[in-house]
Amino acid sequence: MATTPAVKLRVFSLNCWGIRYLSQHCSQRYEMIGQLLKEEGHDLALLQEVWSEKDYLFLKKTLAHSHPYTHYFKSGVIGSGLAVFSKHKILDTFLYRYSINGYPYMAHHGDWFGGKAVGMVIVDICGLAVHAYVTHLHAEYCREKDSYLPHRVVQAWELQHFVRHTSGCADLVILGGDLNMHPRDLGNRLLLSYTGLRDSYAEAEKFEGCEDGITLIAENPFINKKELEPFENGIRIDYILFKGLSRVSVKCESLSTTTGSVPGKPFPYSDHEALSAVLLLQSEEGGGPRPQRCSAEPDPGLVDIVNEARTEVKVGLHHAERMRGTVARMGMMGLALLLVELAIALVPWLAHSTEHAFPRASFYLLGALSFTTLLLTALLYIFYSTQVKTLQGAEDQMRLAVTGLQEKLQKRSQTQPVEQGRAQGEPASTSANSP
Repeated sequence: MATTPAVKLRVFSLNCWGIRYLSQHCSQRYEMIGQLLKEEGHDLALLQEVWSEKDYLFLKKTLAHSHPYTHYFKSGVIGSGLAVFSKHKILDTFLYRYSINGYPYMAHHGDWFGGKAVGMVIVDICGLAVHAYVTHLHAEYCREKDSYLPHRVVQAWELQHFVRHTSGCADLVILGGDLNMHPRDLGNRLLLSYTGLRDSYAEAEKFEGCEDGITLIAENPFINKKELEPFENGIRIDYILFKGLSRVSVKCESLSTTTGSVPGKPFPYSDHEALSAVLLLQSEEGGGPRPQRCSAEPDPGLVDIVNEARTEVKVGLHHAERMRGTVARMGMMGLALLLVELAIALVPWLAHSTEHAFPRASFYLLGALSFTTLLLTALLYIFYSTQVKTLQGAEDQMRLAVTGLQEKLQKRSQTQPVEQGRAQGEPASTSANSP
């Protein structure tokens, strides 16, 4: 079967840590990132945490000649932080915002205010349809007591659905970003098992960079080492994943990461390390496309992974239901206070007196407190009700997925003995009919 010449595709991914007025040396680091991309000449640059549109426009101007095609994904209160820069023409884009993403009252974490999402761009590279995805999942702030784990599992579940159902016409799928998950974490296993995506670190023929491919290293001056405990050297939470579809075979020729310090510069590009992968694409001519599957291959291991994910989602669901009940009780207290206020206000009117029996300052203070309590609890009740519905929906989807996978496994186990029997019987029938 004829094959076309191999095509090299260079892919770059970096969490830029671009929180204006909060991230250290933000403007200078964007200058360094722009210069790096311009010099290295990657085909695709998948960036996360570009929170300010001004910084995006700066990069767009800097890379106008080296990466003339670009897209900035807008979402949430302060944006999704996702941006793509390409040497090749972008044909189409789409953004999917995750249905659950932290808590608004955890303002010091800030994830809820950023519209965490997955962005997709379709790029034509040498006649091949490349579907490139960039994403940033909810952060893990405490390994031992990770209250955001159910949120991240749901995000990974939605991410794998989005990738599978939007990549049917692709020749190559690339996913880059800060997944905030260790290689063997539940969400990562769920994503890789369902989509068939391959980890460039595990697949690379050649690797240069930080030990074990870690992308959040203890030596980075922007990192608080206490946040990395119990992982003294660092953790690997940034990825470039890939998969060849249709008539394209793909392998990772090399992967490299930055190593914290930048030669000649007083600080690194970001608090995360950048990834740079070289993918080698080989397209087969005249072979006809392989069938595209929208459903996962039946596998007992995948059933266990989805059941484990269901368990974590149920934990999050029970927490959301408890919090909704607590908020409802607080709301009833606020309503009771408000009714007491009304009763106090009616006392002078019922007594036909012009004098107020209750001190005015205390009266107004109690009124403000009861009204504020009632308003906040109403908003939180709506928020937790939305979370309950979202988690219930995700759990229902996982339950149906498990049922479907188990049915496929059962059918496969029933058909295998029949096929084996036929295969064993064929030689016997042939010899009986032979002269």
